[in-house]
Amino acid sequence: MSERLASMPLDMPAMTAVSNLYRAAGAIRNHFEHTVLAPYNLTWTGWVVLWVVWIWEEIETRHVAAEAGISKGTLTGVAGTLEKRGLLERRTHPDDGRRVLLRLSPAGVQLMTELFPVFNKQETRVVESLNPEEVRVLAGALRKIVVGLEDTPA
Repeated sequence: MSERLASMPLDMPAMTAVSNLYRAAGAIRNHFEHTVLAPYNLTWTGWVVLWVVWIWEEIETRHVAAEAGISKGTLTGVAGTLEKRGLLERRTHPDDGRRVLLRLSPAGVQLMTELFPVFNKQETRVVESLNPEEVRVLAGALRKIVVGLEDTPA
């Protein structure tokens, strides 16, 4: 790798940071899907959609997609699956029949109430090798990256 990249003007620390961030995100997602979410037959994306709707109580689909970081097309499929499982309910927006609102069904609320503490225990496990200050700094640094990308046109 060193030979191939030696002649290029590269920011190696940036490359290493982004590479490690990508690998960590994938490892965390896989960990959660195989430990916490698998017994509930949920994917990471399904979990995130349930989380967003749970927090907002009732929210328009376009906002769910934006908050979950997925396309509206992906949301349509995920929401359909969650609705078939009895976890999510759709209704037409009262002011505009073209817009759709999502909310958790009673079964969805029960699932999130049961699952979130289990999920959070695994969040604690993911960062257990860091001290509290390192967790705080990491969370802040990651937030800066997200905000910086959201504020910058592609």
